[in-house]
Amino acid sequence: MKFKLCLLLTMISLVNCSKPTIPLVVGTYTNGESEGIYQFTFNTNTGVLSNKKLVTTSSNPSFITYSPNKKYVYSVNEDEDGTISAFKVEEDGTLSLLNKVSANGAHPCHIAINKSGEKVVVSNYTSGTVSIHSVLNDGHLSKASQVFNHTNSNEPSHAHSAQFFEDQLYVADLGRNAVYNYQLNDKSYILKDSSIVSTDKKNGPRHFSMTKNGEFIYIINEYGNSITSVQKTKDGFQKIDSDTTLSNDYKKENSCADIHLSKDERFVYASNRGENSIAVFKRDLNTGTLTKIQNTSVHGNWPRNFTLDPTGNFLLVGNQYSNNITVFRISSSTGKLTFLHSYEIADPVCLIF
Repeated sequence: MKFKLCLLLTMISLVNCSKPTIPLVVGTYTNGESEGIYQFTFNTNTGVLSNKKLVTTSSNPSFITYSPNKKYVYSVNEDEDGTISAFKVEEDGTLSLLNKVSANGAHPCHIAINKSGEKVVVSNYTSGTVSIHSVLNDGHLSKASQVFNHTNSNEPSHAHSAQFFEDQLYVADLGRNAVYNYQLNDKSYILKDSSIVSTDKKNGPRHFSMTKNGEFIYIINEYGNSITSVQKTKDGFQKIDSDTTLSNDYKKENSCADIHLSKDERFVYASNRGENSIAVFKRDLNTGTLTKIQNTSVHGNWPRNFTLDPTGNFLLVGNQYSNNITVFRISSSTGKLTFLHSYEIADPVCLIF
């Protein structure tokens, strides 16, 4: 009897291990049918999404991020009177609003949190401002401790994304055509460099991805349809490479959107809105330079944001205009993508695990 019970428990355990599931949380625009932030169940063996549900109503939660401990979600509200929201993740996956504070600018389009979970940084596209907020012990957000404005009399700022790395803060400013570098000095961030490398006129840096050690930064250029590869040096930064994200035979309009490194940092992925593709690059682990190896259709229209699942085996794309999320399997040997599934959801913008 004990043997049969142990066998049954072992079989149940194997079944559970063979079908592990994790939540995928999706930020959206709410000008159409979407009502806020949604959640799917994602199968890390098959790449299948299921159980779509609305986890909170919110106005234009276009970009979202988890706290490091996954207890909280932080969201922009991409409206003219921009705000950011803090949510507690409940046991059933629903989100309970903790508080909402001003983003100190118009149309916040990106939010990121530092490794310790103590600070968030928000990029405001229309006003061009960047604000830093403390995260309190109970997950609430404080009012901004610092606000940066890159706009000058000759050139408006359009801050599009920002990321913390150790005691550094990097900001991609599409309007000023630069990536800024701030240094933490005591409790405040001080401008260290208003452009880490020189860029071609109107390239439009939008998002960027960094290696785990911070030595290499890969910047996707919305207007330039390209990736600028940057290496950190003893004295600052140097540009080491520039690569088009488009296929050789594509000649129509395009706007690049998002960029991510593979989990093992051997490959770089970038999204094209217009060509409606993901460009795949092989990365030289020694020099950091890139070689494009694939442009594959996203099976949708206007791939705004995409993400890799925690296993590194799947890539998921949010196609804003076609109202769908598409799932691709990543080849562990070549890094190339194979299309698997498509799922309906209104106005997907940001996907997080």
